[in-house]
Amino acid sequence: MALPGCESSSQRSPGNSSAKKPNFVFILIDDMGWMDTGCYRSSFYETPNIDRLAAEGMRFTDAYAACPVCSPTRASIMAGKYPARLKLTDYLKGKRRGKLNPADYLDQMPLEEFTIAEALKEAGYATGFVGKWHLGDKPYYPEHQGFDVNIGGTRSGMPRSYFYPQWRSNPPIEGRPGEYLTDRLTDESLRFLEANSNKPFLLYLSHYAVHTPLQSKKDLAAKYKAKAENLPPVNGPRFVPEGERLARQVQDHAVYAGMVQSVDESVGRVMKKLEELGVADNTVVIFMSDNGGLSTSEGSPTSNVPLRAGKGWLYEGGIREPMIIKWPGVVKANSVCSEPVTSTDFYPTMLEMAGLSLRPQQHRDGVSLVPLLRQTGRPGRKAIYWHYPHYGNQGGSPGGAVRVGDYKLIEFYEDNRAEMYNLKDDISEKHDLSAEMPKKAAQLRKMLHDWRKAVDAQMPKPNPAYRAEPGKNRT
Repeated sequence: MALPGCESSSQRSPGNSSAKKPNFVFILIDDMGWMDTGCYRSSFYETPNIDRLAAEGMRFTDAYAACPVCSPTRASIMAGKYPARLKLTDYLKGKRRGKLNPADYLDQMPLEEFTIAEALKEAGYATGFVGKWHLGDKPYYPEHQGFDVNIGGTRSGMPRSYFYPQWRSNPPIEGRPGEYLTDRLTDESLRFLEANSNKPFLLYLSHYAVHTPLQSKKDLAAKYKAKAENLPPVNGPRFVPEGERLARQVQDHAVYAGMVQSVDESVGRVMKKLEELGVADNTVVIFMSDNGGLSTSEGSPTSNVPLRAGKGWLYEGGIREPMIIKWPGVVKANSVCSEPVTSTDFYPTMLEMAGLSLRPQQHRDGVSLVPLLRQTGRPGRKAIYWHYPHYGNQGGSPGGAVRVGDYKLIEFYEDNRAEMYNLKDDISEKHDLSAEMPKKAAQLRKMLHDWRKAVDAQMPKPNPAYRAEPGKNRT
């Protein structure tokens, strides 16, 4: 019988089909929102390969990035620690200011962190990194953090272009004239799989897409432009106010849709290659995004509705992610789990999947999801926490958050106010319960404060140069 919160439509019984160490393919998408795939109910974007992955594995409905922007979440996956504990709490190198000066933070993931790649490499795995790194400059590149192979991983958070030769040095990968970067990264990933299929391997495919610049193949953009023109009239506003920004409410951006399709095609090609190499039945495939969809700035290409806001915000649209895990012979096909999980959990989960000893002093903020995947138990965790003491490019302001059960509290550091929501009843975070349930709000706020103290979270400080004039701040 499935656990409450983890449901399955398959009757296949769990059990490891192979005594060999499982291979791992970790696919991380940049800026993909919770609603950006068909299996998460998008009716505009076409993602048959990601949908198939969900049908063959477990889809998580309440999976979270450790931060509403990229670098901290990426570090949390590698190190198994909250960004606040790592002292890496903003994208590299974000330094926006407003009423507050941003908290101090590291410009790299320290080499002292023993990454999941180092743990697997120590156990005999071939380790390959392909795509976006954004966790420090040359001394901190993937090849110094446990990866045998690094293709395209640098300090940069975005390509100059998705087309060659414009991307030439960013990322530093050679290509063919007109070649699309998402395709090139997939080609390199397939080469890694071919070269290492006779041994345990970790392929970490970290796409630059669907991050800006917004560039799609012309034929795909034309396809979705025609599709958008045939959509029924929008019932309601296309954008709604979110702070000083406007948040997109409708998915109909043709170029972005083309980028999503290219990512989906990449997933399909990787899955096909695993089958061709005869290793699909012994390969764990993990799919995740590093933060919420971009809905309030930089073209606002996607909508996260019913979630509120998007990338750069501590509302659900900024931190709730699409997450899928396929573990052949163990995870029941087409299963769905609503247990809250977060990006720090991958490290201990992958160790346990591989039959390796856990490293609790390293992945201090992660819990193994194996009981959820086997549907035999739940993580013994009281809460999930966030600390983002920065101004996001997308309009969000410094704050922290905690989720306990169905309740989530957000604290805003500029004025120390708090909002609390029951996510089960109010996934769109429209009804602030903090005044109606002051004791509950106080309990969650105390938990957040105690946690910040425990992890030595760095806080923002007043900005003496701040002037409360429109257009003069958050520079």
